[in-house]
Amino acid sequence: MELIATTEALAAFVAECRAAPYVAVDTEFMRERTYYAQLCLVQLARPGNGPETAVLVDTLAEGLSLEPLYELFRDPGVVKVFHAARQDLEIFATTAGVLPQPFFDTQVAAMVCGYGDQVGYETLARQIARAAIDKSSRFTDWSRRPLSQAQREYALADVTHLRRIYETLSKRLGETGRSAWVEEEISVLVDPETYRVDPETAWTRLKTRSTAPKFLAALRELARFREQAAQSRNVPRARILKDDALLELAANRPHTAEDLGKSRLLLREARRGDIADGILAAISAAEALPASELPRLPDAPPRRPGSEALAELLRVLLKSKCDAEGVAQRLVASSADLDAIASEDAPDVPAMHGWRYDLFGRDALRLKRGEIALSADGARVRVVAISSDVAASA
Repeated sequence: MELIATTEALAAFVAECRAAPYVAVDTEFMRERTYYAQLCLVQLARPGNGPETAVLVDTLAEGLSLEPLYELFRDPGVVKVFHAARQDLEIFATTAGVLPQPFFDTQVAAMVCGYGDQVGYETLARQIARAAIDKSSRFTDWSRRPLSQAQREYALADVTHLRRIYETLSKRLGETGRSAWVEEEISVLVDPETYRVDPETAWTRLKTRSTAPKFLAALRELARFREQAAQSRNVPRARILKDDALLELAANRPHTAEDLGKSRLLLREARRGDIADGILAAISAAEALPASELPRLPDAPPRRPGSEALAELLRVLLKSKCDAEGVAQRLVASSADLDAIASEDAPDVPAMHGWRYDLFGRDALRLKRGEIALSADGARVRVVAISSDVAASA
């Protein structure tokens, strides 16, 4: 197998890829000690069976430029095929400001084609390519050089079998007329906004039970400080403040270094120096806010009487529809979506739009209005229409 370590060699292989209808792509990276992922390896495979059709690109090689790869990503005539691509694409979006177009994600396609929720690459390789993947090198240190033979073989397998998987799933989507379903799903993955982390909204990702405005103000300022500090130092958020410590600080709102020393969850290095100063400044900024500028969470929509029972019926309907159509339930509607449909007059959830509405949403509303019922036919659930007279009397 070829390990590309020069820009010239990469450009030569990319030229061959640009003459093909698609190219399979994967990455290996490290993120345990940094905020931004460190790209260590890129795997590429164009159609074909020979060893010359797949390569490893040593992104850590001195002097290597990935610009030829980015030109391939921008080429509208070549489909870039990944599996479970979100983290891969985040690397390219944050380090180079480039995202592949056109783009295909085999995990999304597999969910549409009935392989289950978030199906893994090794499962698809086994079921479609009839290949076994050796995962022993999965958690190795990809930043160390030289790469072992086992690492190289593992990395290359992530794209060589991806070709067969893509060709099979793409053909099935064409036969079932569901290609547009996949395109709708992956559109968010090629949107640059998906990978933009705004320190101003970092607090909204934290789970908290308290809705007190002063607590939320401290939470917002502390989360903003942590995100900015982690980004500037390129270290994981937890190296600045762990989530539980951040929540504790937002609740107790210490005002002095002595107060910080009383925290049960704060890391020792966060009790002094720049991090301690940042924590105290964030809390001070939160407490200086006038009441009109304190953040507030939106009120949860009121639940209708009986909505819990209706939500359970909707779950049964969802499973029945998805089993019949061979589509992963998670792709159609989440539990929160079902609760919203059951309790809100005009639920604005994905299941009420596009192909999901045709598959499930329309009948979900009919069930809610009493126009259809669910009936057991042995082990199968059937949808039964109810006459208007019966519905009115009910």
